[in-house]
Amino acid sequence: MGDSEVDNVDVETAWKALSSSGGAQLVDVRTRAEWTYVGIPDLGGLGKRPVLVEWQTFPDQTVDPRFAERLAGELKALGVSPDDDLFFICRSGSRSLAAAEAMATMGFRACHNVAGGFEGPLDDDRHRGAIGGWKAAGLPWLQS
Repeated sequence: MGDSEVDNVDVETAWKALSSSGGAQLVDVRTRAEWTYVGIPDLGGLGKRPVLVEWQTFPDQTVDPRFAERLAGELKALGVSPDDDLFFICRSGSRSLAAAEAMATMGFRACHNVAGGFEGPLDDDRHRGAIGGWKAAGLPWLQS
């Protein structure tokens, strides 16, 4: 499998798929600090929770060499099959694309990158969360 196996979808498409398919999973690959201080998608209304596995460690930003192995274990424990839709999300779409590609090479056949990410791009004031992404779309999220 190559990079072309992973497609980019917008947050609304991801939400619709997560809502309508019992096997579809959201994988949030941001750091623990981001989950804690920025928030996470809230899938409670769908009877689901996002799978939280860091792609890079904080603060050194090194890619976790065991990411694919760790995520595959989490997905197996949830009963996810290699054919189920996996939607990968990060802050704005870069880390999640790399993570989705890594899982596609592991044999997961329906990997999708949530291109807008959780916070989307920077606005004119250099803030995120207002012009794109999960938060700006008004999708449910929570903060600890």
